[in-house]
This record gives sequence, C-alpha cells and structure tokens, in this order.
Amino acid sequence: MPTKITLIIDNPANPDAFERDYADVQAAARSLPKLQRVESAKVWPKEDGTPTPAYRTLDLYFESYEDASAAVAAPAAAAVFGGLQGTQVTFTGLFSDIE
Repeated sequence: MPTKITLIIDNPANPDAFERDYADVQAAARSLPKLQRVESAKVWPKEDGTPTPAYRTLDLYFESYEDASAAVAAPAAAAVFGGLQGTQVTFTGLFSDIE
C-alpha cells in the first residue's frame, strides 16, 4: 500500500538559521532509498499572525510501508533526522497510507 511519512517540524528559535540548514535536510531526504516523491511546505501563521504549533512539514512518499520502513532504517536517514536534530528543533514523524 502506498505510504507517506510526514515530518511535522516545530517552530525554530532562529528561523533564518533553520532555513539555511533545512536545505541540507531536504537534499538528504531525496537520497532515501525507494523514495518516489518529496513535498516540503512552510506552515502559514494563524490569522492573527501568531505561530502555529508547526513551522514546516516534509512529506516523503514510498510505494509501500515496507519501503518506507526500510528507508528510515537506511544510513541515508541519519542525515535527514540528524540534520533536523542539528537545527535544534523538535519534530514528529507519522506514517500513513495514501488513499
């Protein structure tokens, strides 16, 4: 079953520094084995201008749950997850099926 991994990235203390480092995270994500597509999005602030609980999302698409699971265990995943940790943000990863 087609599977998407969504990384929900919290608000960074320094957005400009985060954006510089995030380019490397995106590049690393593109090297994950059996990755079919990558989508990155910046979350809009609330209508009153205050930040939402999320700053960015990164969606990684795979042909199957098995491919997605293998990708996060692959050596290339260390650059993605380690890169995010290096930016001093917290993030959550969710696996979901694509209907």
